[in-house]
Amino acid sequence: MFAEKLKYGDTIGLISPSHVAEKESYANIITHLEQLGFKVKTGANLYKNTWGSVASATERADDLNSMVADTDVKLIFFGGGNGALDILPLIDYESIKKNPKLFLSYSDGTYILNAIYTKTGLVTYYGQTPGIFCPPDDYTRLHFERHLVHRDAAEHIPNSQWYTINSGSCEGTLIGGYLPYISTESDSAYFLYDKKEKYILFLEDHEKFNDISAIGSYLVQLEHSDFMKNVVGAIFGHYSETPSEPLLDCIEKFGKRASIPVAYCDDFGHGTNHAILPVGVKAEFDADRKQLKYN
Repeated sequence: MFAEKLKYGDTIGLISPSHVAEKESYANIITHLEQLGFKVKTGANLYKNTWGSVASATERADDLNSMVADTDVKLIFFGGGNGALDILPLIDYESIKKNPKLFLSYSDGTYILNAIYTKTGLVTYYGQTPGIFCPPDDYTRLHFERHLVHRDAAEHIPNSQWYTINSGSCEGTLIGGYLPYISTESDSAYFLYDKKEKYILFLEDHEKFNDISAIGSYLVQLEHSDFMKNVVGAIFGHYSETPSEPLLDCIEKFGKRASIPVAYCDDFGHGTNHAILPVGVKAEFDADRKQLKYN
């Protein structure tokens, strides 16, 4: 299921499920989104810090659910941090089915994007955060427009070198996000999957959060999940400005143990490139040709 495309002049709803939004920085974000040609509406609890680091789970969920119910809002846009997991039981998934909206986030937003897709069938979008729209660079805007405004993205457009880690090609449903959250949620009630379907994983992390040994542990944890039986390919996003041999070796071992095609790039994640990857679309992945196409 797809939400309606975003049009210039439409309203973007800003919420903050994972961090306390600072008024000064968000004023800058709002200004640049408006300069791009959009109206902006902010959640009633956007700037609250009820729990010290974030608003309460109820307040954050209320903002999301209110944006879903608001007929003017076409895109619900939020960033990362910590805390999105708190609100998963409070999201009104039935309302999302009745009022499908575009959802765009990254990092901690992984929890929400995947929960919405797996519980409602609505395609969501991973890879961008409000903070990069001050203003967005050309690559960010290209992906934003192709996926959300024009919806004419037939294949992934790269902006970095791709490394073939494990050869092969596959077809399946694209799903993924921030590696530590995917590895811990892959068999939870908020990460449902069809055991008859095949999935292509996209995963990213960053060296400022986790070292390579931690990456290896998260990958092993993911391998132990039942979900991995349905994974037929994996694309890794940005980890370091200079991907090291130990990192690529860690990823290669994962691919060989799972017997799936694997590639690494710097196009998406916590780096300088912010490509969008749609969660829930059918895709074709060729690690040797370094291609990801959308059906």
